[in-house]
Amino acid sequence: MRMIPTTFLAISITAFGTIAQAQTGKNQESGATNTATQSALLWQKLENSVQQVNGELDGTMGVAIMDLTDRRTFLLNPDHVFAQASSIKIAVLAELYHQQQQSDQGVAGKATLSDVYTVDAHDVVDGSAIMAGLTPGVTRVTNRDLATFMVAVSDNSATNVLIERLGMQNVNALLDSLGLHQTHLQRKMMDVKAAKEGRENISTPKEMMTLLASLYENKVLNKSLTEDYFKLLGTPKASDIPRYIPEDVVCANKPGELEGVRNDLGIVFVPHRPFIIVAMTAYLRHEQEGDDAIAKIAGDAYQYFDRVARSSPYGRVVSAGSSH
Repeated sequence: MRMIPTTFLAISITAFGTIAQAQTGKNQESGATNTATQSALLWQKLENSVQQVNGELDGTMGVAIMDLTDRRTFLLNPDHVFAQASSIKIAVLAELYHQQQQSDQGVAGKATLSDVYTVDAHDVVDGSAIMAGLTPGVTRVTNRDLATFMVAVSDNSATNVLIERLGMQNVNALLDSLGLHQTHLQRKMMDVKAAKEGRENISTPKEMMTLLASLYENKVLNKSLTEDYFKLLGTPKASDIPRYIPEDVVCANKPGELEGVRNDLGIVFVPHRPFIIVAMTAYLRHEQEGDDAIAKIAGDAYQYFDRVARSSPYGRVVSAGSSH
């Protein structure tokens, strides 16, 4: 099981605020020029790999990758709208923490992580691995517990209770405030009628990348709540992003799936080089191919960021154990 190094999360998130932006013009120093050239060469290989995976996929794909150290970004079909499935739960979780922050600031009527909910059998829907097994009228859990069920096993009943308590309009207002005008929570989980009427939960690769970046940069929450947000999102779960990534590397991610749709998105906290990865697919002939494509892209991205994090500006690996 993946362990979550909370100290690293705190250090990584704090450090981001002091890291210099990527160099955009020609550097006057030859050493720095070589730095940009070497990393750019390796980055190009990552881009080529993503393009190859996309070309071989029998379906459509959108990808967004952002280096949270130098802001270098790769985008594939960034503005195309995709059904989010359970990946929209990242936004629901953000609004829960946003309301906790508002409550801490003295705003009345906001949900908090410690608010208690008594399980109600009428709230249970399909896809509720935890909530369906709890005792109605007896079991009491907090909003934080519900959020953990939502993230760890994508419990749909827990998600719907949180949406009801937070207010769907408040989730969307938070997204609008961040300029994410193509990202919408329009129905609860397992609401087939709403989906047939066209009320799907949607976003684009670029907008979900922007949401994750805004959270990471403390633009949505204060430092303490940001750290706790990513700690909860980093709860180990069955998903594609971590498949080819070492177990000791935290993946704060949320997958989502529907018929013909596979998504996974989040932040991979590579030591000294964290990155955002968003992968969305649709029109899949074989859904397993979508899962495999996401895992391949995430694994290749990890290899890039891990290698750059451990190397000198000239591409020599300088971490402990490297050869002379």
